[in-house]
Amino acid sequence: MKKIKPGYDYIGVGGGVFIFNKKKEVLLMKRAGKVRNESGWWSKPGGKVSYGEKTMNAMKREIKEELGVEIDIWGLLPHTDHIIKKENQHWVAINYLADIKSGEPRIMEPHKCEEIGWFKINKIPSKTTQTTKEPAKYFLEKKFIKLK
Repeated sequence: MKKIKPGYDYIGVGGGVFIFNKKKEVLLMKRAGKVRNESGWWSKPGGKVSYGEKTMNAMKREIKEELGVEIDIWGLLPHTDHIIKKENQHWVAINYLADIKSGEPRIMEPHKCEEIGWFKINKIPSKTTQTTKEPAKYFLEKKFIKLK
């Protein structure tokens, strides 16, 4: 029996977080070869939501796994409908805003991330995923909800 996979066999749910530093820059990750999609592109950190897991908790877990930091989520941006036709995938991404609560960001999963960097949100790299470009635009337009 074929194992069904989120994003391919049914719409997957994931998300990401714009993590800000004291200079108001956001942390982005350059996706490496073993990622689910868009290898070589920059994106905000995040990942998929597991069954029974709340999206905010999933993002905190994913950030800890990917970057080794604890985050304090303080905002929510509109979601992104992420349809990647050439890879035959469909995801719904929930987008959050956060600050680092503890730790220093470092690459914890080098098979998924080849580089990290801080960027001004209005000057992110051109080769950036839709799930990063779209929420950056929303943030700049002040289309977000403060949770705290």
